Amino acid sequence: MIPVETDGFRFEFSDAIAAFVFDEKDRTKATFHGVPMKGVDVVAEFDEAYVYIEIKDYDAELASTYDVNTYSTNEELKEKRKAFKWLKNYLKYKYRDSYLYRHAEDKVEKPIHYICLLTFDNALNSKFTKGLQQELPIGRKSRRWNKSLAQSCRVLNIERWNLNFPKWPVSKVA
Repeated sequence: MIPVETDGFRFEFSDAIAAFVFDEKDRTKATFHGVPMKGVDVVAEFDEAYVYIEIKDYDAELASTYDVNTYSTNEELKEKRKAFKWLKNYLKYKYRDSYLYRHAEDKVEKPIHYICLLTFDNALNSKFTKGLQQELPIGRKSRRWNKSLAQSCRVLNIERWNLNFPKWPVSKVA
């Protein structure tokens, strides 16, 4: 069992080879990068794949900022679409920068799965999943590429995470 604690969450990876805080802030740690790019919060390595994990913990009020299904005016809808697009792009670039870091480390030889743990409801997480899958692109590659950038991408809340990944339970910590 490899525990990883970061950003108020604790993951327990029962079948991982390695797992660590990837977006390390402490300069004294071996996983600190020292260059000004974005990084996902956690990387876990398994026999057959890598899993990149990004965490965003939003309260209900802030989460509503991104929910394009709930609005009162056209101006509010416009602002929510803008916010949704910003967060989607932020999550996309966190993945891409992490891929570049790992490429520079010669650590992209296995398929990579990207999982975002967002504290949104399932409907909003589903919208983010679809948006990210289109833009990364997931499971697709240019005809000139030898491999795709990511094998899969999912956006889940804690409840769905624990249902889908019982070998990797996550919980909030104080």
